[in-house]
Amino acid sequence: MTRDELMRSLAALRQAQIGSRRAPHKPLLVLWLLGRFSASGSTAVTYGEAEDPVSRLINDFGPAVTSVARARQRAAMPFVHLERDLWDLRDRDGVPIGPDVAERGGLLRDRGAHGRLRPEVEMLLADPGTLAAAARLLMEQHFTPALDVLIRDAVGLDLADADADADETEQAPRGRRRRRRRAGFAEEVLLAYGYACAFCGFDGALGRHPVGLEAAHVRWHSQDGPDEVNNGLALCSLHHTLFDLGVLGLLPDLRIQVSQLYVARSRAGRAVDDLHGQPVATGRPGRPAVEPEFVVWHGKQVFKRPGAQVGR
Repeated sequence: MTRDELMRSLAALRQAQIGSRRAPHKPLLVLWLLGRFSASGSTAVTYGEAEDPVSRLINDFGPAVTSVARARQRAAMPFVHLERDLWDLRDRDGVPIGPDVAERGGLLRDRGAHGRLRPEVEMLLADPGTLAAAARLLMEQHFTPALDVLIRDAVGLDLADADADADETEQAPRGRRRRRRRAGFAEEVLLAYGYACAFCGFDGALGRHPVGLEAAHVRWHSQDGPDEVNNGLALCSLHHTLFDLGVLGLLPDLRIQVSQLYVARSRAGRAVDDLHGQPVATGRPGRPAVEPEFVVWHGKQVFKRPGAQVGR
């Protein structure tokens, strides 16, 4: 396997069909394995070792589930179904386990299931630039920039040096063009909302320069969200992160939701709860509001417990 072939395989990871909802289970498992390799030089792992940390990653950075049992065993699906050109999965006797096995954590533990990225893949990942490129590809294809540091920290990836050395032109698999972010999107969104957070009104500036304000995609760029004002919100850094994590969401009438999973003890933390049911600030005259279809996408794909109601 060459580096280009590895990148093509990662870019082509098949996503499970869970209705119309995104399922970043495999990318998160691979990112966790990359962190494990970076720390120890090996991706060998039993299902028992992977179940809790990988399930937590999927719960934190994927769509919510209502079943507690499912939430605890979400690692089973990618552990079984990760593509076999990347992944070698066997039982305790060393017999290969096929992708047709039931996706049940108890069954995998009973069989002593253990997996490892194939030796040719690990050989390529021994190059820090390749490991960084693989991580970046998965992050850019399945997530949004506000989550980059959070996910890297969660999986134990510190790629600062490798990022600086990697050649960006080698990261995208041949035959696959990365969709560039449109220049001017951020400035247009901030201008549309008067350089103030649409959730809390924060409008801090250092002299003439706004600080702590960002242009958030409602439907993520990586998930085919357009770089247009009708898919954007001006948000302070805190509320941008909470919006992309699914702590904050929107109702169709553009009132703010706060996830029922969110908890806080301090007065500052409880200030987030005070946003629940408040209207999003309207843009300046002549600027388009957020399109309902993008609000619906965020509610289904990102917001934790999409059914939460005002006055909960």
